[in-house]
This record gives sequence, C-alpha cells and structure tokens, in this order.
Amino acid sequence: MRVLGVDPGLTRCGVGVVEGTVGRPPRMLGVGVIRTPPELDVPERLVLVERGMEEWLDAHRPESVAVERVFSQHNVRTVMGTAQASAVAMLCAARRGLPVALHTPSEVKAAVTGSGQADKAQVGAMVTRLLRLSAPPRPADAADALALAICHIWRSPATQRLAAANSAAGAANSRPRGRRSPAVPPPKGSATA
Repeated sequence: MRVLGVDPGLTRCGVGVVEGTVGRPPRMLGVGVIRTPPELDVPERLVLVERGMEEWLDAHRPESVAVERVFSQHNVRTVMGTAQASAVAMLCAARRGLPVALHTPSEVKAAVTGSGQADKAQVGAMVTRLLRLSAPPRPADAADALALAICHIWRSPATQRLAAANSAAGAANSRPRGRRSPAVPPPKGSATA
C-alpha cells in the first residue's frame, strides 16, 4: 500500500509518502513541506497548498491519503488555517477518487511510538528508526506526515475488517425476517381442545 500522509497547515503543510504492508518494514518514498507565505491572503495560500498537493499526488501516485484530524485548540485562527489546508488535501484526493482516512494525533502517536502522549521529538525519532533514515525529517511537520502514513498502513487492515463486519451486520439486520401470523383467537362458542 502506498499512502500520502498529510500534516495540514497553512504556513507549513507536511507531506510524506510511505509504502508498506503489515508485517514488513515501511519504506519512505518522499517527504517534504508545502509552504505558503503568511503575507498572502488566505484564498491565495489555499491555491498554493492545492498546487503543491496536486504535484505530490502526480509524482507519487498514492493509493490512499491519510490526513491528521483537526482538533480544537485554543487559537481559533490556527485551527481555521489547519482545517482549511486539511479540506484542500481531502478535496484533491477525492477529485482523484482516492480514499481518505482521518487519524487523530493521539492515534498516530500511539501507532508509531506506543504512547498517545508522545512528543514531537519521540515521533521524529521513531519515524527515523522505522523508516531506517539517517536523521529525523525536518521540520517536524514532515516527520508527522510520515507518521500519519505509517499509522494508516498499520491500522488499515483492522479498519477494513471492522468496516466489513459492520456492513455485514447492517445487511443482516436489514433482511426481512419471517413473518409470523398473528395469533387469532378461536371464534366464540367453538370448542377448544
């Protein structure tokens, strides 16, 4: 499976492509950051993020895209930029018919380091080790994008099995059940045995 991981951001949007399967060491195919100048208006910056995303999709042809799920922070302005960049990544993937998965930061940290409370340095160190790199990718947004891709590769089989089980359960619950005839009392005055 080849996955494009996206750590969304308006100033720095981390991107990383990892190939792998469960049971085999993942392999990095590319890593980088899509940057936009803060002095530009937001619409122009979003166009730059979209162009960068399209270039990565063209160059690496991933089978799916894993994006960090945006969560509420104290700085609403930062959350808005992150959410907008996230939406651009999802739009670019959907336009190509690629499946998109959203993973929370704690899911990614737990998958890569074993702890949902790991800090950026720990994530970077584990990404370096797992991908057998000589040094952690810089900036941290790039390492986070690779961690997202690794998380998706490792979680995807379980997620697919769960979705299949839920689908089968839904189909079983929607099947018409045998109809029982309502109990009809015997007519008045008839003899009952």
